[in-house]
Amino acid sequence: MKKTTPYLLFILFLAAVDQAVKAVVVRNVELFENLTVIPGFFNITRIHNSGAIFGAFNQMHNKTIFVILTAASILAMVLVVYYFIKTPASDRLMKISLSMIMAGALGNIIDRIARGFVVDFLDFHIRGAHWPFFNVADSCITIGACLMIFIFFRRKPTCTPSS
Repeated sequence: MKKTTPYLLFILFLAAVDQAVKAVVVRNVELFENLTVIPGFFNITRIHNSGAIFGAFNQMHNKTIFVILTAASILAMVLVVYYFIKTPASDRLMKISLSMIMAGALGNIIDRIARGFVVDFLDFHIRGAHWPFFNVADSCITIGACLMIFIFFRRKPTCTPSS
């Protein structure tokens, strides 16, 4: 347990930061309000995403879709936890990557269960082309996944093909 304690604290810290930032946004920014941070590039715009990644299924206000998406999120979290447990303690970078993914998933699962939707607010755009809205939890998932991909490409193959 001692070997996993720093990772668990890291996960809880990131999930807490996500929830704290979302609470500040919910308290101070009206739904669909647009606060310009960097003109022509970055806004804080509060939206409620009841769908999946990048707002897929967002317009379907259906309890079945909500249950399926929530169950899928929890299942994905269970798979990441399983992979985390199976990852050797010596593979610290992979553990950090998985911790970031778990923290982001936890933050969004908390939203989905507590609010019925995920609070998104980060709005990047260039010349009217907007990246889909996202939040701190989504950033953790994305950074963790990119780190994982980097790790996979840096690994040396463990076996050599026979001639």
